[in-house]
Amino acid sequence: MQDDLPIDARFAPIDFREELNDEQFAAVTAPPGPALVLAGAGSGKTRTLTYRVAYLLSQGIQPWEIMLLTFTNKAAKEMLGRVQDLTGVAGHKLWGGTFHSIGQRMLRIHGTSVALQPSYTILDEGDSEGVLTDAIRSVDAGFLKSKNNPKAKVLKDMISYARNTMEPVAGVVADRYPFFENIGEKVETFHHAYQKRKLEQQVVDYDDLLELWLKLLQQDKEVASKYQERFKHILVDEYQDTNRLQSAIVDMLGAHHQVMAVGDDAQCIYTWRGADFENIMTFPDRHEGTIIHKIETNYRSSPEILNLANSVLQAQPAGFGYSKELHAVRRSHQLPILAPVMDTRQQAQFICARIRHCYDQGASLKDIAVLYRAHFHAMDLQMELSRQQIPYVITSGVRFFEQAHVKDVAAQLRFVHNPRDLSAWHRFVCLLPKIGPRSSEKIYLAAREVAEKNRQDFFNVLQSDPVMKKVPAPAKDTWEQLALSLKDLWTANQGSRPSEVVRLAIEGWYTLYLRQNYPNWPQRQEDLESLVGFAGRYETMEELLAQLVLLSSETSDRSVEPSEDSIRLTTVHQAKGLEFPIVFVIGLADGLFPLRRAIEADDTEEERRLFYVALTRAMDELYMTYPMITTGNGPPQRNQPSRFLQEIPQDRYETVRMRQMHSGW
Repeated sequence: MQDDLPIDARFAPIDFREELNDEQFAAVTAPPGPALVLAGAGSGKTRTLTYRVAYLLSQGIQPWEIMLLTFTNKAAKEMLGRVQDLTGVAGHKLWGGTFHSIGQRMLRIHGTSVALQPSYTILDEGDSEGVLTDAIRSVDAGFLKSKNNPKAKVLKDMISYARNTMEPVAGVVADRYPFFENIGEKVETFHHAYQKRKLEQQVVDYDDLLELWLKLLQQDKEVASKYQERFKHILVDEYQDTNRLQSAIVDMLGAHHQVMAVGDDAQCIYTWRGADFENIMTFPDRHEGTIIHKIETNYRSSPEILNLANSVLQAQPAGFGYSKELHAVRRSHQLPILAPVMDTRQQAQFICARIRHCYDQGASLKDIAVLYRAHFHAMDLQMELSRQQIPYVITSGVRFFEQAHVKDVAAQLRFVHNPRDLSAWHRFVCLLPKIGPRSSEKIYLAAREVAEKNRQDFFNVLQSDPVMKKVPAPAKDTWEQLALSLKDLWTANQGSRPSEVVRLAIEGWYTLYLRQNYPNWPQRQEDLESLVGFAGRYETMEELLAQLVLLSSETSDRSVEPSEDSIRLTTVHQAKGLEFPIVFVIGLADGLFPLRRAIEADDTEEERRLFYVALTRAMDELYMTYPMITTGNGPPQRNQPSRFLQEIPQDRYETVRMRQMHSGW
């Protein structure tokens, strides 16, 4: 085999001592054996991993004796490219890549041990959802037709989470989808039918690439032993993001404890999608003799920003993470700024004013990022940026008023206000099963005819026999719910305030639709709830609808491309791994950051880590804001600053009050 040939690359001389700091050098040149490298934010993690591979090659380790596991193809390509530049060894000679890519490679060679032929094919998300749909119908032909059951996409999310966390499907349904708890055992049955169908067709989904890889190592002792002996060094990038399944694979391959896990427990922010915080915390327990290397020299941020970030970790309860303290290389700069503001509109005005000030001082717009915990937190900011014609791009999704669920609710509001608005009608009616534009129009015309013939209001005839005859059978149950919701909205629209009409719109049939169709329904629900507060600013529905149209038109301007000079708006999750000279972290009120649902679940430590990640994206200037008043579903409420802010010593930042803002600060 090609892999078994000795390499003939001529190593360019590398002075590891000269090119690495003391902490990096210790990790890069560590002796064989289990090692946990805690690489803090901005400390050169990728450099450390790359030089570790180069060092091993320089010590006579052959490329095929090294496995490098990453989470993204981009990271794998970057690291293998750097290794080639440093050593002359082609990246393809190492077993390097994402967990899924290495898994499929292993299964191509040894898949027969788990009943897979080498010619198996990998399903994309759409195809795997189709196979699951077929499996569900084979078990229960009427399940997906029921108005009370989740759709295949949501079921797939339930099953996928269970597989990656190695938990029973029924337990996951009960814990994560309590409103569907009664179908937990049924979903377990669907899972088994889905697995059987894939095996019959010799196809796999992404989760199979990990699940079957682990099964292969557990069942075929000869294969497991071969690779345990072959890989003298196993390096894992972003180890804090591994789920239980990935950790089990690493532990199986690294049975001789030849594993170097590189990561940062303080940046573990993906447990909601299966990452297991305990993997990195218990690594030394599973690999006896582990040496822990801490890389705490930060090349990204000013000392003042790091002092602030360090204080966030210092406030965490004992046992919730490894002790670490980032040290700055860069020279001193200004203190981070905390700006309490009256509400989210004033927050937006403050940010726009500071952006203009920074721009006038020579900063490029692309150097500025605004980070937030949830998408709806930036609604007013998007509106203000559009009004002031400050170009921006959103790297964590579409603009607020362009989101499908916001448009769906807006369409219902438009229609109950103007029952002749056919485009609004089609928007939400076509969400029902087996209803397309033609069916939607037939239903509409039937309802108009009945209403005019009997001199009734349109919304009172939606459940009449002539109308029901036009509704496809699979949609009839849901249609009744929609008809009742529309009637309630129409009644409320006759005299209630716009905020009350919006509240009814998001509490009606559409809530069930979200839960049935979107795995991330809680985030979408939060977006919609923010519309209640937005509607509270207007006295009439005409004003509200006019603003929705105008704002949608403004924020739909796509003249600014991401490559041009523009502000970056993004969630903190999407900003991980990035850095910006100027960063605004907004919405830092208790209930917003940390989120209320995290507080209610008494599970705020991941929110703390998320806050830490947000702060450590900033290089030069850091601004933190929080609205002192929130207007939402009810009367205005006074906010407390985030508990994470309250834990920080006040000498770590400068507070700017509203009177200073008005005086031209």
